[in-house]
Amino acid sequence: MAVTLIGRAVTREVASEPGETLLELALRHGVDWGSSCRRGTCARCRCLIESGMEHLHDITDEEWDRLDEDEMERGFRLGCQAVVKSDGPVVARWKPYF
Repeated sequence: MAVTLIGRAVTREVASEPGETLLELALRHGVDWGSSCRRGTCARCRCLIESGMEHLHDITDEEWDRLDEDEMERGFRLGCQAVVKSDGPVVARWKPYF
């Protein structure tokens, strides 16, 4: 599966396996994608899913606690919580609050 990760200055198209988070992929492939906690509380890994949401697992409880409903409807996820579930293209852009 091809996942395109767009960081602050680095963009990479990488292969992914089901079960990996977008944050894990970004860190492993040198994409400049911020994070602090890696458990869904800091939201520094917030990203916009530009396409391929159907290839990610459902929104987690941690995302419901941290993101508001409008953000999720617009396609925002937390990179540490957005887990690849199936084969297909995904495009994710790192979009922190600050």
